[in-house]
Amino acid sequence: MSDLAERGPVQPTLAETGFVWFQRIVAGYCLLFGILYWVRLIGIYDGPLWRFDLMPVHWQIAAVTLAVFYPFAAIGLWMLASWGPVIWAICAVTEVLMYVLFPDLYGHKLLIVSSHIFVAVLYTAFRVLIHLQHRKAEQYG
Repeated sequence: MSDLAERGPVQPTLAETGFVWFQRIVAGYCLLFGILYWVRLIGIYDGPLWRFDLMPVHWQIAAVTLAVFYPFAAIGLWMLASWGPVIWAICAVTEVLMYVLFPDLYGHKLLIVSSHIFVAVLYTAFRVLIHLQHRKAEQYG
């Protein structure tokens, strides 16, 4: 028998379990953001420029792009697919660029920018920790 068969089923580490929950929480937020962008596009909310036909072109492009990408990111993150974080990163970079490079067009949304950076740092920390745990398990396992 192989060594893998002799050891039995491998239990996920605490970091791996936490990473699954982390991705699913981010997926919930992505779904929420996607819904908020769709609400903006179809004009349910009565705020200023909250209808697609009243938005300036730069907002139309951003809102349509994010309304499509955020739900896809949510699905990918929830399913733990490898493309989920990639789609989330596209959304995050888009919003960070919107609010940091073009504040005169999109406004100042420091909370959104900082939350994207926080999620990216947590994601990186989880991936590094899991990698180190796997490497240590291979060395001593």
